[in-house]
Amino acid sequence: MAAQPKPISPLKNLLAGGFGGVCLVFVGHPLDTVKVRLQTQPPSLPGQPPMYSGTVDCFRKTLVREGITGLYRGMAAPIIGVTPMFAVCFFGFGLGKKLQQKHPEDVLSYPQIFAAGMLSGVFTTGIMTPGERIKCLLQIQASSGETKYAGALDCAKKLYQESGIRGIYKGTVLTLMRDVPASGMYFMTYEWLKNIFTPEGKSVSELSAPRILVAGGIAGIFNWAVAIPPDVLKSRFQTGCRGPVKKLPEALTVGFFPTAPPGKYPNGFRDVLRELIQNEGVTSLYKGFNAVMIRAFPANAACFLGFEVAMKFLNWAVPNL
Repeated sequence: MAAQPKPISPLKNLLAGGFGGVCLVFVGHPLDTVKVRLQTQPPSLPGQPPMYSGTVDCFRKTLVREGITGLYRGMAAPIIGVTPMFAVCFFGFGLGKKLQQKHPEDVLSYPQIFAAGMLSGVFTTGIMTPGERIKCLLQIQASSGETKYAGALDCAKKLYQESGIRGIYKGTVLTLMRDVPASGMYFMTYEWLKNIFTPEGKSVSELSAPRILVAGGIAGIFNWAVAIPPDVLKSRFQTGCRGPVKKLPEALTVGFFPTAPPGKYPNGFRDVLRELIQNEGVTSLYKGFNAVMIRAFPANAACFLGFEVAMKFLNWAVPNL
């Protein structure tokens, strides 16, 4: 059984969680850029090497061609959405736990914590989908040498002009498929590890910051172990990337990444999955695996470190908030 955390101020949770989320994005975004570029690169033509041979090669080429700023392409969108997303995420998790309790002091089982975590993934999808759509488009356009979007706001504006609100929310189902089970795994793993790391005779609330960071980092790895296959499909679907072709009309190309023409995927992600497996095999569902796993631990550690520091500051500055 997992012990219930002590109740904390919702407003402090909002502020501290938002700051933790900003820390997560800042630390993890360079490898997120690498992940998206690996996931969306088309298969190489016969006799030609791939654009990127792996995580290190993609990181190096991005750094050489575009400088450090190239690794932070598209960061504005997740940064803008991070504070409300974390607030909604923890709100959804808390609500999921409360709905399963007959009494406030009831201790939830790990499957119940998993279910509460899945609810948090449902709650965050409305914020995550447009942010992910914009982020992915900005991340891959830098490799093309062209500049279709001047930034996050310009990208959102043009997507809306081209396809309306549906264009901005393209990939919603795949975001749900990624975040619902992954969030369940994240929260369940985190609570499980906190209980394991708590010394005998001590309360979970007394757990040291380093142990909380380790628990959060490992939970992030478990989260992405579940999330990678739907994340690959989401990146492909949201950017419209497809396999290599010799020539396409200019209007249908975005640099190195040919985009799918309208109606290319009439059955949505099922067509993306079928095309991906037929052209590149089942292992293509784990493209960007190394970048994701390298990123998962430090990004989540930074998130929890930011959360703990912000919470301690708020408790000191406004103890009655």
